[in-house]
Amino acid sequence: MAPRRGRPRKFTAPSRAVTLTLPEHVIDALKAVDPDLSRAVVRLAQPELVKRPHPPAELARFGRHAVIVVNPSRTLGRQPGLELVPLPDGRALIAFERSVTIPALELMITDALEDPKLSRADEATFSAIADILRAARRSSGVVVQQRNIIVLESARPARRPKSVGASRSRR
Repeated sequence: MAPRRGRPRKFTAPSRAVTLTLPEHVIDALKAVDPDLSRAVVRLAQPELVKRPHPPAELARFGRHAVIVVNPSRTLGRQPGLELVPLPDGRALIAFERSVTIPALELMITDALEDPKLSRADEATFSAIADILRAARRSSGVVVQQRNIIVLESARPARRPKSVGASRSRR
């Protein structure tokens, strides 16, 4: 396929141009979040997006590529060789060790669906992942590729932020 013409996409989701009139001090505040105003608005909207319901698993598309994003599931995260990588909107990417192949992942998901102890929420997530993988495997227009991602893991547990009230009382 020929490369896409024009400016590269800024966001992975469908986007459109909008015109806003904002006070200068709001523009300055947005630029403190990100020099690109549209990215600043998106970053500030992320907490609201977390509150919106999402399908248990779905494809997030970017050009010709797509990744599976899931609602967090402890059961999924406990599967051998799998790890959930959190996204800003509250969902997660599925990362897996090199030793876990895509067919092995599909088999693991299918086997987990047979567990009678699986919660309804986990069943919906596992079923949606299985449907995506099955459809991709059966499609003549899709190539499933295994890629690596970089996951940074801290050596120590994250420190809890101090509450606002506690810091004021020390002054």
